[in-house]
Amino acid sequence: MLDWVDIVGWAGAVLVLAAYGLVSTKRLDGDSVIYQLLNVAGAAGMLVNTYVRGALPSAALNVIWIGVGIYVLARIAFRTRQDA
Repeated sequence: MLDWVDIVGWAGAVLVLAAYGLVSTKRLDGDSVIYQLLNVAGAAGMLVNTYVRGALPSAALNVIWIGVGIYVLARIAFRTRQDA
């Protein structure tokens, strides 16, 4: 039986895979806000799961994944502000 930690982790995995699939099929650009938000949200879900389950290397990877996504989102926001 799945508990809330598993559900959050699986939802995160679905979001990351959806983001990858959308970029791979050229339905999203790699530097789009939607792609980055899918990755950040997905990594956050997987972070909860891996941290609670004690999979610290995977948890660390997800923290870095979130950081990269936030960095790119900040760059997009800065670039948008500069263009306005």
